[in-house]
Amino acid sequence: MTFVLEARGVRVERGKKAILRDVEVSAEPGEVVGVLGPSGAGKSTLFRALTGEVPPDAGTILLGGEDVTTWPLWRRARAGIGYIPQSASVFWELTVRANLETYRSVAGGDGGREKRHAIEGAADRVGLSHRLDVRAGELSAGERRRLEFARAITRMPKVLICDEPFAGVDPNGAAQLGDLLMELATGGVTVLLADHHVAEALRVCTRALLLLDGSVAAAAEPHEFQEHPLVRGRYLGTWTRSVPPPPPSSTK
Repeated sequence: MTFVLEARGVRVERGKKAILRDVEVSAEPGEVVGVLGPSGAGKSTLFRALTGEVPPDAGTILLGGEDVTTWPLWRRARAGIGYIPQSASVFWELTVRANLETYRSVAGGDGGREKRHAIEGAADRVGLSHRLDVRAGELSAGERRRLEFARAITRMPKVLICDEPFAGVDPNGAAQLGDLLMELATGGVTVLLADHHVAEALRVCTRALLLLDGSVAAAAEPHEFQEHPLVRGRYLGTWTRSVPPPPPSSTK
């Protein structure tokens, strides 16, 4: 099987310390893969390696079966990797519209009428159509997060990598953005996300991975993931289960 995105034996070191230890991750079309774990586990470093922001010290990264390990971030973006980083990354002095136009140009989108429709459509999908001419610096924290979502989908990616996508967003807004991620996945976009909002992350995911000390320690569907002994012991503790198991298949 050719995965949309695959990491094979990815290792990232800082000095003598290994941040990622031979990480293996793969994602199929339309999957929503949650990469969860405590702070310092290596989640952001993994995502930065997948997007091209951080070159791995060892291992291979494949996009659609093609080796992109040495590709820079901009080339991976044009090839179909969208990225919502953990820290705010909007241009504060530009309007919402100009932020979206700038990203679409960098990502290799078409111009003219198609560009305008893509920008206005992305803004509408995240609830910012009425704020297109407002400076990003005047937006609330939640609206800026919505802008980053809109920016990532102005040129519909093959893979959308989201680092703390619900950070700074109120519960209703987080649920709406979670619904958008599931909608994108239904349309064939592969999503990888990391977030400390565990309940929302597991609601959205089709599969979850536990990253501990730079290694994948467990992997399962959400309802099994939250009951995994290692997940309970090293990450969730006594957190109350919130994702029910899927309904049993009916038989005649």
